Amino acid sequence: MRAVWVLLPALAALSAYYVYLPLPGTVSDSWKLMLLDATFRAVQQTCHLIHYFRLSHHLIVLNYLICTFDKLKSVSSEHINITDAVFDGVEVRVFEPPGKPDETLKRSVVYIHGGGWALASARTSLYNNLCRIMAESLNAVVVSVEYRLVPEVCFPEQFHDALRATKHFLQPDVLAEYSVDPNRIAISGDSAGGNLAAAVCQQLSKDEHLTIRPKLQALIYPVLQAFDFNTPSYQQNMNMPVLPRYVMINYWIDYFNGNHDLAHSLLINNHTALDVGQALSYRGRLNWTSLLPSSFKKNYKPVVQPTGMAEIIQEIPALLDVRAVPLLAENETLQLQPKTYILTCENDVLRDDGVMYAKRLENAGVEVTLDHFDDCFHGCMIFTIWPTDFSAGIQTRNSYIKWLDENL
Repeated sequence: MRAVWVLLPALAALSAYYVYLPLPGTVSDSWKLMLLDATFRAVQQTCHLIHYFRLSHHLIVLNYLICTFDKLKSVSSEHINITDAVFDGVEVRVFEPPGKPDETLKRSVVYIHGGGWALASARTSLYNNLCRIMAESLNAVVVSVEYRLVPEVCFPEQFHDALRATKHFLQPDVLAEYSVDPNRIAISGDSAGGNLAAAVCQQLSKDEHLTIRPKLQALIYPVLQAFDFNTPSYQQNMNMPVLPRYVMINYWIDYFNGNHDLAHSLLINNHTALDVGQALSYRGRLNWTSLLPSSFKKNYKPVVQPTGMAEIIQEIPALLDVRAVPLLAENETLQLQPKTYILTCENDVLRDDGVMYAKRLENAGVEVTLDHFDDCFHGCMIFTIWPTDFSAGIQTRNSYIKWLDENL
């Protein structure tokens, strides 16, 4: 019996040590976030152990566990017609509100989900719930793109899937089928989905044969560059829950089907050192010392290696491919982008990606709304369903939908 009384406090102390993380005082629901992060870490470690013993790829196991847990949730959708379809070979889920007697055409949003190009689905309750609420709140047709995931496919297939599905939807006859106004369409996505949404918008803007183009793009804490993993937000939030820096770097490596032995070299920016000639022409497009306001730069210093590893770019040329890293697009492409909304969170390694893109678009003459939240964290907008319900999720979702409602 004595052993039990000794063991229980020891286990409690060990659990508290595993769960506790020092977080900024401004983070909302901090203890709930710590618990969520501890759960993520435990599941990820289990998946990596399975991967280590070559039983399955860790991302396949992780996605399986996410989808299994998701089946425990049930989200009502009585007022929205939800159907699955295939657009040019790409699976999509379509959310249609009921028609109104005095309404002929509806506005629409093409939504691309996040998950590091490897996780989640348009069919999971987290995204099903978000798209349903968007359809109800906006009285809009929402098309959620079910692109293929890593490791089944890697870049550029996710981009191609998102582009094909979007271009198919933009055809006049398809829009007519869903009673969509061709002048009121937005392209949107969160995290890796924000990356794909930005890349798709850039590609559509350069397509001379396209007769219908999106009116808006709305990017939620988008990942937009793999050039510099030492921006102020990457340094400030390197150990922040949900998406620490090393996890984001690993997502990039998996997306490009690269070698994980390169992770440390990427972390210290060896791939874009001053002696890496392929990167020189892009450096000015991602100079955060001029693109970020002083409140974000704080006292952080750029990490620019004088000598690095040019072979990294040779092995993974996609690191500088604008279809994967939209922030590196030339000004001529940025000038063609539609009116833009970008949501960023202070406690997020990707904060500066979104802020820099907003500044570059603004410099190119695009009307931009930068919606920044000091108390929020990466991924928060989809966490609105118990037990992963956060006030930050409701706050950011409401602000995002409000902007769409006022501008679409």
